[in-house]
Amino acid sequence: MPVNEMTSKEVTKKIFNKEALFILDVRNESDFQDWKIEGENFTHLNVPYFELLDGVEDILEKIPTDKDILVVCAKEGSSILIADMLSEKGVTVSYLKGGMKAWSEHLEPVKVGDLKDGGEIYQFVRIGKGCLSYMVVSKGEAAIIDATRMTDIYLEFANGIGANITHVFDTHLHADHISGGRLIAEKTNATYWLPPKDATEVTYDYQPLEGGNDVAIGNTTINIHALYSPGHTIGSTSFVVDEKFLLSGDILFIDSIGRPDLAGLAEDWVRDLRETLYTRYKELSLELVVLPAHFMIIEELNADGTVSEKLGTLFAKNHGLNIEDENEFRKLVTENLPPQPNAYQEIRETNMGKINPDEEKQREMEIGPNRCAVR
Repeated sequence: MPVNEMTSKEVTKKIFNKEALFILDVRNESDFQDWKIEGENFTHLNVPYFELLDGVEDILEKIPTDKDILVVCAKEGSSILIADMLSEKGVTVSYLKGGMKAWSEHLEPVKVGDLKDGGEIYQFVRIGKGCLSYMVVSKGEAAIIDATRMTDIYLEFANGIGANITHVFDTHLHADHISGGRLIAEKTNATYWLPPKDATEVTYDYQPLEGGNDVAIGNTTINIHALYSPGHTIGSTSFVVDEKFLLSGDILFIDSIGRPDLAGLAEDWVRDLRETLYTRYKELSLELVVLPAHFMIIEELNADGTVSEKLGTLFAKNHGLNIEDENEFRKLVTENLPPQPNAYQEIRETNMGKINPDEEKQREMEIGPNRCAVR
């Protein structure tokens, strides 16, 4: 039987379409438990590669005959070998091209909606890492918000729709992934915006992003209003786009709220976080569509693959927005935290420009799940 190659894009399509997939993950158990490919109708079997070197006979009865089979490993090589062994036993099987490293880096552009004067907004879903970035387009100009380090996809996408990138924003200094904002700005001569309170240690030039900034994209009335919203970081800044969308960065998610501890200042920033969520956001229109910088669980994806929800719905359903007792809120966001992101201090220093790891090192630094939210 032939061994097929399945790309991260093809797996993403199965997630969006809620298709069934059986995944044989041959990484070590600890790596599998920490981070795996998740889909609503995906099932998993984790058997470390070294346990299968003498043959796959013991697992054949555990492999279904009515689903697509995908073998996954860290970089690809081990999965090809195991897929070959299964194929020799008559199993129709695929391996994940590029392994979990490729899965971590895949970006899927999805249109979120239209803007008033003919513009559009797109969400770039980093499906394996939970990162979300955005492109606002109007009259041949584009702004990018919270770009990942995989900069080519933004440049190619903008080129494909005939738009020039004129502005690049980061809502805050990221700690879980390396920003591509500065590099995109350098390649396109765009203006790079960063909240100054997060930028006290950066080593490069930037345009200070502060509450009250209005930035026009194209020659339309599409404006991006900066809304100072500290809590996840001291400089965290939200955007209201076209009076329709709220880009909330890592302050508010669909199913959770941002964690305040990634600069070691959880106790100091709890009050800021609460004030942003319970006071500043309460003053906004409940009809705004919240577009966060991350998602936590696959169930947060909408039917079209986007991650979004009206602010009013989140005030009704998101537990993090409905804790009346301030002490209970403080306890939630300081004690109920997942492990901190892999290499987050190095990632922060990279985003400050203090260190410049090579590409392979950057990939290693980012491996693992998104951990920006309170559980």
